[in-house]
Amino acid sequence: MTEPPDDDPYLRAYYESNRAERERSAARLDRKPFGERLAYKVWRELTWCKEGEGLIHQQHRDYCGHGLIRSAGGVMLCEIQDGHIPGPPIATWTNGEDFVAFFARQSDWTCSGWEPAEPVFYTDDPWHRSNQRLTRAILNRFVPFW
Repeated sequence: MTEPPDDDPYLRAYYESNRAERERSAARLDRKPFGERLAYKVWRELTWCKEGEGLIHQQHRDYCGHGLIRSAGGVMLCEIQDGHIPGPPIATWTNGEDFVAFFARQSDWTCSGWEPAEPVFYTDDPWHRSNQRLTRAILNRFVPFW
């Protein structure tokens, strides 16, 4: 894990005080891939959404984590603000094959931002790790029972 910023003593003390707890939480994250079936169901559900809508799992003020939003060209992964405002794309998919291939190999662990081998989600910022990220449970709640 990277070190907290040196230029902010308050922030550094905060991150140091909860480092062990964050690392214990990360160790408990499920590493089982979501699989093709769930990834396909998510893609299909997103294609039925109106442009600008999609999987927004937190709806409150300020930062709401990652969401999957239907765009003119397909689907984008982005950060959501204020429960409904998509930020710039982190990643985009224009077809189901690429989306399914990508999300089939993901897991709660990779989506959390802890896995350096998954650059789409990885972050060295402790605040963003596991902070309102996509999980298997969130994806399952989004898709219908079929």
